[in-house]
Amino acid sequence: MVSLETPVCDFGQKAPDFALPGVDGRTWRRDDCVGPNGLLVMFICNHCPYVKAVRERLVRDTRELMTLGVGSVAIMANDPADYPEDSFEAMKAVALEYDFPFPYLIDESQQVAKTFGAICTPDFFGYNAALELQYRGRLDESRKETAPEGVRRDLFEAMKQVAETGHGPEHQIPSVGCSIKWRDD
Repeated sequence: MVSLETPVCDFGQKAPDFALPGVDGRTWRRDDCVGPNGLLVMFICNHCPYVKAVRERLVRDTRELMTLGVGSVAIMANDPADYPEDSFEAMKAVALEYDFPFPYLIDESQQVAKTFGAICTPDFFGYNAALELQYRGRLDESRKETAPEGVRRDLFEAMKQVAETGHGPEHQIPSVGCSIKWRDD
């Protein structure tokens, strides 16, 4: 398992479009996921300990962001041939178990992850209402273990600011996670 850190936010970069199948049987496009005040795109998977450590907080924070007009979507881009825990059927089970309030999509070609520049799980891309990138940081202090209760909610606070002002915080702490499991092409 390779641990990677996300790059610095490229403020203003436009959110790429996509059309990907969801665990709910529907094909989702970027514009189906956007809220009136922004969009949070999360690259996650099932097997990564960094993601497992924050799943409940992802659900909590995305539910609260919905009330602020920020839509959310999660994309799984790992190659499930090498990681069966990331299979589409397993994605369905995890989404049901954790009651994901956002679409959970599979990027089988891995092209969407490459277009976004995603490198790890979790990797967060927070956009304003104009779909301009404003956040590329961590959820909170969690790593492979869940951080203690009461830590600063970096992602939530940043996206709340984006919803209210259209701009993300200047200082952002990178997310850390497992490398995306790319196919050998």
